[in-house]
Parts: sequence; C-alpha cells; structure tokens
Amino acid sequence: MIDEINQDAETRMEKTLQALRDSLKAIRAGRAHASLLDNIMVPYYDAPTPLAQVASVSVTDSRTLSVTPWDKTVVTAVDKAIRESDLGVNPVVAGEVIRIPVPLLTEERRLALGKSVRKEGENSRVAVRNIRRDALSTLKDLQKEKEISADDESRAGEVIQRLTDKAVAEVDQIVKAKEADLLEV
Repeated sequence: MIDEINQDAETRMEKTLQALRDSLKAIRAGRAHASLLDNIMVPYYDAPTPLAQVASVSVTDSRTLSVTPWDKTVVTAVDKAIRESDLGVNPVVAGEVIRIPVPLLTEERRLALGKSVRKEGENSRVAVRNIRRDALSTLKDLQKEKEISADDESRAGEVIQRLTDKAVAEVDQIVKAKEADLLEV
C-alpha cells in the first residue's frame, strides 16, 4: 500500500518535470528549431489542429524555419496562427511555403522570457508540492483507518519528502539551464 503511494507520487512528479521540459521547449533562445512551433494551433476545417498535423516544419538554417502546409488552402490560416502566437516572429509567405526568420533576441525580450521561464518553474514547484500534499494526506487517512502504523506513516512521509526535494531540485536545475541558454548571445 505504502509502496503504491510512493510510486504514484514519483510518477506524477516525473510527469510534472516532463511537462516543464515540454513547455520550456516552446520558449525560443534565438536559434531556429522545429519544436518552436509545437504549441501552435491552426483552425483547420473549423477545428483547432496542431501545426504539425497540417504542415511539415523544417529548419532551413540556424535562423530560418520553413513551414510547408500539405493542403494549399490552409497557407493563410497557418500564417495567421504563427503571427498571432507570442513567439515574436514575422512569417513570410512565399507561394506555398512559409519562411520564418528567427530574429536575435533583444536584451529586453531575453529578460521577459527569463521571467516566464521562472514562472513556469514556480508553477512546477507548486504542482510537485501539491503531489506531496496528496500523498501525505492519503498516508494520514490510512493511519487513521488503522491500515498502517504511525511509524510507517512517518517513514513513508520521509520518503515522500525526499522525492519532493529531488523533484524541486530538478525543477531548479531545468530553469537555471534554460535561463543560461536565454542569456547566451
């Protein structure tokens, strides 16, 4: 029973860390990479569809992305979706291909992106702490129902706290690495 609670908490914390990594991929660091456009949704037949499902995205060079929609009728919708995203890029439509030059980041933009990275990190820390709270609450309920002893609850609580400390340290490390990447010129 206790092992299941610990395993569940650890799994949920890993998912939180992976969600943080995925959300930070969308924050650009001045270089072009295809995952920059992962979060863009395009209205396709009146349904919001991920860009990757309506077009192919490739990296032309270190500063340019190339988006080629499979359906020629969706070119303007893709262009509009990219423009309306908060990426700070200006796509150029060249026939059936959309070229996206990725500009160098200004100091002001770097600081703003750093702020959003720290906010994402704090959201992840809160999520990890909520997972800890849920696990400790479950342990406390088991102890009240006399399914585990107070000593077992205490030991399991220490394990949960170690998992939490490890996950929070990893969140800090991920945020620090992304901030360093943003400040790199």
